[in-house]
Amino acid sequence: MKKIIIFASVCVAMLLASCTSYKNVPYVINSDSLANVVRAMELYDAKIMPKDLLTITVNTTDPKVSAPYNLTVQSNAAAALNNSVTTQASLQQYLVSNEGTIDFPGLGTLHVAGLTKSECEQMLKERLKPFIKENMVVNVRMPNFKISVVGEVNRPGQFTVTNEKINIFEALALAGDMTIYGIRDNVKVLREDAQGVRQYHMLNLNDASVIYSPYYQLQQNDIVIVTPNKTKAKNSDVGTSTSLWFSATSILVSLASLLYNILK
Repeated sequence: MKKIIIFASVCVAMLLASCTSYKNVPYVINSDSLANVVRAMELYDAKIMPKDLLTITVNTTDPKVSAPYNLTVQSNAAAALNNSVTTQASLQQYLVSNEGTIDFPGLGTLHVAGLTKSECEQMLKERLKPFIKENMVVNVRMPNFKISVVGEVNRPGQFTVTNEKINIFEALALAGDMTIYGIRDNVKVLREDAQGVRQYHMLNLNDASVIYSPYYQLQQNDIVIVTPNKTKAKNSDVGTSTSLWFSATSILVSLASLLYNILK
């Protein structure tokens, strides 16, 4: 009888442990508490940072007027083709300097770091007004908008985001989601601002209010770091002994089950 009680206690302890760990697995477990909360949030617009690549287009009803501001470049591969082959040149990309500036045709050096895309487009329109009298459309894009996800995820790596907008859950989805060993209440985001200052911020993905964090929407070059839990960390430090330990545990559980069936 004593052995039966011990065996039952072990089973109950294992069940309780599994219930406790489950609470840390689901995302946004308290989402119902935010069901009636309405909070206006400013729509995200990517900010330009040093070392960003920008594609800038200026469009007018008369293409000849805007042509001087739309510099094109032909790749070496295209230039090496036979002259009889028609190739389309691509737009010149502007690399933002460490000082946060670009050299724009007709306008010279412009400071763009720290501006949102919309602010940059508006600034270019104002600067070009003395030279372009008709209506114009200025479009700024970031072809190298990328984020990185490392740590306890299924497919760590660097990902390019074509629409220049991504939140923390979308980033994890690109990386194949966290493994079961990832700590969901302490996901770190490493971010560098336009002045080169780097900061870490912690996100609790178990908490639904994470959607209100300024780090919920990722910025270009953000690095998402998913830390493994203690179980994974311990497993990584042991080798063959781990397999032996699990084998021994399995044998003990089988023996306990056999004894239970014999003595009941």
